[in-house]
Parts: sequence; structure tokens; C-alpha cells
Amino acid sequence: MKNVFVIGVGLIGGSFALDIKKQKPSSTIYGIDKNETHLSEALNLGLIDEKSSFEELNKADLVIVAIPVDATLEVLPNVLDNINDEAIVFDVGSTKEDICLKIKEHPKRRNFLAAHPIAGTEFSGPSAAIQGLYKNKTNIIYEVEETAFKLQEKALKLFSDLGMRIRYMNPKAHDKHIAYVSHLSHISSFMLGKTVIEKEKNERDIFDMAGSGFESTVRLAKSSPAMWTPIFQQNKTNVIETLDEYISNLKHFRQLMENGDFEAVYNEMATTNHIKDILNGIQ
Repeated sequence: MKNVFVIGVGLIGGSFALDIKKQKPSSTIYGIDKNETHLSEALNLGLIDEKSSFEELNKADLVIVAIPVDATLEVLPNVLDNINDEAIVFDVGSTKEDICLKIKEHPKRRNFLAAHPIAGTEFSGPSAAIQGLYKNKTNIIYEVEETAFKLQEKALKLFSDLGMRIRYMNPKAHDKHIAYVSHLSHISSFMLGKTVIEKEKNERDIFDMAGSGFESTVRLAKSSPAMWTPIFQQNKTNVIETLDEYISNLKHFRQLMENGDFEAVYNEMATTNHIKDILNGIQ
């Protein structure tokens, strides 16, 4: 891959750029971003070698689309319009059904691989990029049969070189499952932070008292609203379903406490403790 284009030079796109540059030092990394400040920062940080534009995509061997999912719906058809027949394009979005439907009939659908690397932090922008972010992380691939075999091989080899584990899933199932294990946890974090800030006006006193449990639970509330609002919008039906179940569980827990049934409270927590075995088993 001689010419690599990264559209969106923040945490996810910038981290791919760093890893690709390390793996393939002879490659040239081109950056495209609507935020000119981000582009200049990415250039100064060495994430990219040159600023570029959609008009230059015809020389790309690889294009990584790492922008919010609503922007991906608008940008992706334009990307496919401009690439050459031998280029492979993949996105990194946290929702998949709408994106796959958007380019289903595109003449260059064969050049696109839908992907979702399960990696990231609560930080954003070029300065948040991390070398090695994807090592030992899971990358979910969708509708692989729609991508030309020799092009999917090129992308899958890159993922393997970066140390990623590959899983396959259909877009509809992905959007349902990811609502539980990712989207709901972000909403919980945002709303916990909101609850505490609104209740306790003296923020210095709150955070002087806060322990590691609070810090880890609200960590995701530092995530970018510009990224997460479109995710919730595209996955609205599944997110609302998960919220209904979550709210039901919270109400049940509240009722147990109101009833003074702390044996049941204990049992609820003890049963849920099993999650540590599940998580340890997949690490």
C-alpha cells in the first residue's frame, strides 16, 4: 500500500495512520479533514505526510473513512466515486446497517469493506492518536462477500499486521448488540455525570470526594458529543430498546430497596458478578 488516505485525522484515523506508518514506512499517508486545524495538527504531529483532498483519491491504494457516522453516509459515496478500481476503502463506524444500505447499489460496492474496530478512548482529535491502539483488539467485518476477494485480502492482511482479531457479523445484528455493550454504557456515563453535576453545585467538593469507581464510570462522559449523537440517531430503535430494559432494571432495584429487601439486593449483585468471569474469558 503505497498511497494511504485517511479521512478524519482524529483518534481512530490518526491511530491507524501511526500504525500503518510503522508497519509500512515507505507508504505515504495523506490526510483529509474538514477541520483545517486538525489537518495542520496531524501534519505537525507526524500522523500524516501530506494534506490532501477528494480530488486526489484516484491515486489511493487504501482509504480509511474515520469520521462520524452521519458524515460517513454523505461522504462514502463520494469516496467510491473518486477511487480507482484497485483501491480498497473501509470505514470504522459504530453503526453499520444504514452505511451498508447507503452504498448497496453503488457501482464500486466491491471496493468497500464495512468494519468496526472495537478500540478507542474517551479523547478525540489528532493529539489523541495512539500507536498500537489496535493491537489485540477485535475488528468486526460485515458483508465481506460484497467486497472483491483480492481487495478484502489486502484489508484483512493489514488488520492482521496490526494485531487485530477478526470477527464477522451482519449489520443488523451488530447494531442491536453494540447498543447493549457500547451505546448504553456511554448514555449511562453521560447521565451519571449529569445527575451528579446537577445535584451537587460545588464541583470541587464532589470530585475531591470521588473515588476510582466514580471516575471509571463517568470516563466515557468525556467522549465527543459530535461523534455520539449521530450514533444514537442512526441506532435509535435499538438504543431505545436497551434503555427500556436498563430503566426497568433500575426501577426493580429501587423497588427492592424501598421494600427493605436487601437479601434480594445482595442476590441481584451476586448474580451479576458472573460478568467478571465472562469478561475474563474473552480477554
